[in-house]
Amino acid sequence: MHASKIFVEDAVAEVDFDFSPFLKRYKDGRIERLLRSPPVAASENPRANRGVATRDVVIDHSTGVSARLFLPSRAAKAAGNRRLPLVVYIHGGSFCTESAFCRTYHGYATSLAASAGALVVSVEYRLAPEHPIPAAYDDAWSALKWVASFADPWLADYADPARTFLAGDSAGGNIAYHTAVRASQDDGLELGVDIEGMAIVHPYFWGAERLPSEEVWDGAAVFPAYGVDWLWPFVTAGQASNDDPRLNPPEEEIASLTCRRVLVAVAEKDTLRERGCRLLDRFSDYYARTATGGEATLVESEGEDHGFHLYSPLRATSRRLMENIVRFINQPPKPMILGVPRRPFMDVFDYGMNMKRRCSDSTTTTCSMAYATSKIGGPKKNYGLFSGAVWPTNKQAYKGPAAAAAFAGTRHLIKNMW
Repeated sequence: MHASKIFVEDAVAEVDFDFSPFLKRYKDGRIERLLRSPPVAASENPRANRGVATRDVVIDHSTGVSARLFLPSRAAKAAGNRRLPLVVYIHGGSFCTESAFCRTYHGYATSLAASAGALVVSVEYRLAPEHPIPAAYDDAWSALKWVASFADPWLADYADPARTFLAGDSAGGNIAYHTAVRASQDDGLELGVDIEGMAIVHPYFWGAERLPSEEVWDGAAVFPAYGVDWLWPFVTAGQASNDDPRLNPPEEEIASLTCRRVLVAVAEKDTLRERGCRLLDRFSDYYARTATGGEATLVESEGEDHGFHLYSPLRATSRRLMENIVRFINQPPKPMILGVPRRPFMDVFDYGMNMKRRCSDSTTTTCSMAYATSKIGGPKKNYGLFSGAVWPTNKQAYKGPAAAAAFAGTRHLIKNMW
């Protein structure tokens, strides 16, 4: 068909639903996706992709669910007999656009694999409105089950089951969260792997009632609140509204999660920012209240909006966000007490007695050594955050930065220097 004829038909076609800049649905049922970066082919030659080999696999032929694997060759060689962290990544795009195979997410997953020295499995799931929610949830679950089978040779040879992470951005952050919930419940018994951590960037969560920060739109934010209001009914084919608990997780669901660590990244100008902060606070409160040893980390990027790191990956704030995620993935696991030694322990360096003295007057449930962190982009400050499950009995200790030494996790502010 001639290009001018197509233009005329588009001009006169009636739009049934306009969700710009993502897509438009016409009354004739046609879907026009506006936000779509071009596809990029996979290559097992790491020299063709910044030292990262890539390969595509079909996970479920009946649904078309597939994935692209990213293997950092340098990290794989340097690891020797040690295995690499495994990251199951779920792309964003408001549940209705983008792809694991597109240039945007191919580039991001490449950078994540190379920077973290991790084997990344980027999931290609079915999109709404052709495949309404819960199709994306089911596809992500199918992908995680396939990963846990370690039937793929790259997974079998290089991935560490003990360091499995779920990650995603925007809508993918929401899908990653619900995949972690499913893995923590009865369905997860068949997996055979534990989820070590979850890293979600600018995650999509919402609610029927607006929060104070959502009442005002400056005209510049990527997502106006009224646009976010439209999204969930659209991607669920009208079967759910914004009071759906999949948008605002209940406390008992958060309590069911078995992953040990959570990172939530937010952007200062993002309409979804306050929802992400509140979710992180709920994780922190739960870990503190139950003394389960979980760790919650909030990373906020100053002066940035939703998804900035995908479209400006070389910006200083984007690089620092990536550095935080890399640290989160490569954080050494907490030491575990495997059993009582048969022979009496000889305290050669007086370490045990020193720990006993440190803990003898403590009001905490357990005791741990402290580590230091710093405010990103600003003057360095040492907060003495705890690396173990150290929970003060005084709940007030969690309020304000001055009490960071008692906070269950960490809070990083990435300052925009440009």
